[in-house]
Amino acid sequence: MLTIDVAILLAVIVILRLRRRTEARSRLDEKFTVVIVLALGVLLAPTPVGQGILEFLTQLIQGVSQSSF
Repeated sequence: MLTIDVAILLAVIVILRLRRRTEARSRLDEKFTVVIVLALGVLLAPTPVGQGILEFLTQLIQGVSQSSF
């Protein structure tokens, strides 16, 4: 249960950081946001929510790749 709580906290932080104007971000700020998003991905991956997201993205990619041919 702790993993989900940390993941929710990181998701909130990501949303708040991405709402800021692009001009106000430094390179270090952008790198920090990338690290937070990667950590969120690592925390979500083994959970049922993460597996659902992976399944959805897999189906979406398969649909796009089939429609392009």
